[in-house]
Amino acid sequence: MPKDGKMVCDCGHSEGDGKIKDAKKKKSDVFVVDKKIETLPITDYDCGSCKNTKAYFWLLQTRSSDEPETRFYKCTKCGAVHREY
Repeated sequence: MPKDGKMVCDCGHSEGDGKIKDAKKKKSDVFVVDKKIETLPITDYDCGSCKNTKAYFWLLQTRSSDEPETRFYKCTKCGAVHREY
């Protein structure tokens, strides 16, 4: 709300007192997680690259809607991605 030509907050801070600007300059801590988090389901799949038998999988519609979706598999060991139509 305006008061004496300045914007004043209900808490008493005014536009030119520097308190609001300082509050905007505060930086929050950012935590970086180095480990890989996989949320995809796992299924049995023979990897052609490393012969591992487990892979993450997901489905994606890559062609027209009257065609079946494409299945993607990502090896849990080497990370190689394979697809099946």
